[in-house]
Amino acid sequence: MEPMLCGCLMASLTAVNNFASHGWFKDEFHKRYAESAKEIGRFNLALFGKTGVGKSTLVNAVFGAEVAKTGIGEPVTRESTLYLHTSGFFGLLDTQGLEIGVEGDRVIKDLAKVIQERRRRPPAEQIHVAWYAIRFADRRFEETEAEFVRKLADLGLPVVLVMTQVPTSPTGDYHPDAVEFAQQIDERALPVYGSRVYLTNAKADDFSGQQVHGLQALVDATFRCAPEGVQDALTAAQKVDVKRKQEQANAVIAGAATAAGAAGVTPIPFSDAVVLVPIQLGMMARISAIFGIEVDKAAMASIAATAAATQAGRSVAGNLLKFVPGFGAVGGGAINATVAAGFTVAIGAAWSTVCVKLAEGKLRGVNGALDTESIRSLFLDELKNQIAKMRLNAKNQ
Repeated sequence: MEPMLCGCLMASLTAVNNFASHGWFKDEFHKRYAESAKEIGRFNLALFGKTGVGKSTLVNAVFGAEVAKTGIGEPVTRESTLYLHTSGFFGLLDTQGLEIGVEGDRVIKDLAKVIQERRRRPPAEQIHVAWYAIRFADRRFEETEAEFVRKLADLGLPVVLVMTQVPTSPTGDYHPDAVEFAQQIDERALPVYGSRVYLTNAKADDFSGQQVHGLQALVDATFRCAPEGVQDALTAAQKVDVKRKQEQANAVIAGAATAAGAAGVTPIPFSDAVVLVPIQLGMMARISAIFGIEVDKAAMASIAATAAATQAGRSVAGNLLKFVPGFGAVGGGAINATVAAGFTVAIGAAWSTVCVKLAEGKLRGVNGALDTESIRSLFLDELKNQIAKMRLNAKNQ
């Protein structure tokens, strides 16, 4: 029975590679990615603060530079002071440099219209959270700013207060003046999330030795006050909390494994790859979206990865089957289900590892193009590691 199942598993891998070579794989990957993107939606952040407080630097550090590349956004209403930039799973609503202290009432009036009108739209079109940024070096938080924050909260928008460009000591302690400044702001008891201001520095400075800090706490606060329906979009949009992305990817892998196991016990021959390949492909596309990998890059990387698995398919299949408990004593359908689920988990975990590296800007050649050989090697090594772990777990059960 083992040679037969090895052949079935090998045939499934070969089917993936054949599909890839004929363009089916890439087209199907784009389709699955688009489906995932639609389900994930978009997280929309409203960002306010005086000119020069470092809003763009803060957004780039948390959500990446893609939004900044779009240049000026589209006005959300005719003659509006508010502009919406969108990129992938993230939308940024800002004021194009208006001074809050001078034109704050006009901004609030326009924002109230936007919020009211968009509440009737799908979640991806609504405004979810507001950040108000204050620069430490200004050492002053005016009453006009405090009143603006109060009016933001009155609109029903969760507000997170952020202090930017806060220096720290070599041991990581905040500058004493920043601590005192934050305390003065906190004493105003503004209606902001956590009843506090979050101290951050979004850009490292090698000359002064200043390091990036505070972004994880800011992201955590944003997650806690964001509507539940946009959690997936916020996970995909932000670049700070990789652990949160991995946890969501693991949930996707678990769901795909369950579906693959159910496919394995059906009368459909496993070697057909009719049911199994779309499940695994959808899983890979969803994980790519979670890690914020552009669809074209993700598709090309996935082709390289599955090609590696196919090339070593017979060895991989044989090793995988060895971990199946009671192999040879169970009906073929049950074994197929276990193999299908186990192999799907291994593929998902290996692909997540590739996506982490891609999100970090790695696995690229000197010209910036994807390094397909490195992708193949990493995917195959991790696939083998995952199979070894499953075999070990099976022995210990």
